[in-house]
Amino acid sequence: MDTKLKMSWTYATLLALVAVLVALSLSPEADSAAVPGSKGSVKEPQGSMKKIFMKEADAATFFRKRGRRASKSQDEINAEQRQILAADERMREFNEEKRTRHENFAEEEDDEQNERSRESTEQWSEFHYDGMHPPQEYNRQSI
Repeated sequence: MDTKLKMSWTYATLLALVAVLVALSLSPEADSAAVPGSKGSVKEPQGSMKKIFMKEADAATFFRKRGRRASKSQDEINAEQRQILAADERMREFNEEKRTRHENFAEEEDDEQNERSRESTEQWSEFHYDGMHPPQEYNRQSI
């Protein structure tokens, strides 16, 4: 019985592999992924692939023109400087806005603390007022 079970698993595995191979050979992606037999049968890229790939001669010219140590044109230098200045301006505005928010928050916290202190002082004065003397704010001597 053990050999019969082994043989059925072997046949099932073999059948599954054959089915996968048949499915892959019939799929349209298999043709595009295959390596062409001759150099002349290479298809030109179409659609969005044309934007990604360029001809070998164009690529060689591009890399020859823009080597690692090639100097940049004045237009490229100006464009980079504009980008750097724009990034600096955005960072400056961000930091200024952040500082303004922090100042507003600190001012509101200070106002709330002053209000709590004033309320606490008022409550203390009302609680300790004995009725003999006028309240403290009217009892101040002018300087």
